[in-house]
Amino acid sequence: MPPRRRRPPRREQSGALAGSVGRFLDALGLPPEVRHGDDLDKTPERVAEAWASDLLDGYRHDPAEILGESMPSTGRGLVAVTGIDFHSVCPHHLLPSRGLAHVAYVPGGRVVGFGQLARLVDALAHRLVLEEDLARQVAEALMVHAGARGAACVLEAEQMCLSVRGERRPRARAHAQFFAGVMAEDGALARRFLAAVARGVPAGAPARAPAKAPAKARASGARRRGARSPRGAP
Repeated sequence: MPPRRRRPPRREQSGALAGSVGRFLDALGLPPEVRHGDDLDKTPERVAEAWASDLLDGYRHDPAEILGESMPSTGRGLVAVTGIDFHSVCPHHLLPSRGLAHVAYVPGGRVVGFGQLARLVDALAHRLVLEEDLARQVAEALMVHAGARGAACVLEAEQMCLSVRGERRPRARAHAQFFAGVMAEDGALARRFLAAVARGVPAGAPARAPAKAPAKARASGARRRGARSPRGAP
């Protein structure tokens, strides 16, 4: 199914955003020749467009709708897509992060297209969201809206909150993972998925040891931030 055309932000919304960006630039106390120079002449409009159409457009997309079209399948084996590029915005400092999402699920009688998994990541990532919560939301969406018996999401990303401010560690990467359903209960399934994630490192990327499946299991209906742990994992 082709991706839906993005609905552009309303004109009044774009105007309000641009006005707010202009006031933000004014409040920065920039030198007059900078604030009123050619480089910043159209910046409020450009920033408004970027935030409304690219950084936070996920609020205009419904995970239930993205996963609504599925196909019957008798398969009950692991389905995984690794190396999905994504970006999001941290709600604490409004700074972006970018990295890779790895998604897996065990069908419960129906399967969705691989492209739908990528669109699901985009819909949930293009919001004000913490990386830990994003991993949980992706896995839970597959359980709720695709009828998966189990689902998992592993994220690895550069967090600008960490790399350009505060500790300023440009090579640091944050990792978050969440396992649900049989992916949380079956250590062998979790290990197969994490092995696929490790194999999917792009050529030329720094080598890293495969991630370990979490050690303890949670009840099927439990909710918590971070990873849910498969039983029987090392």
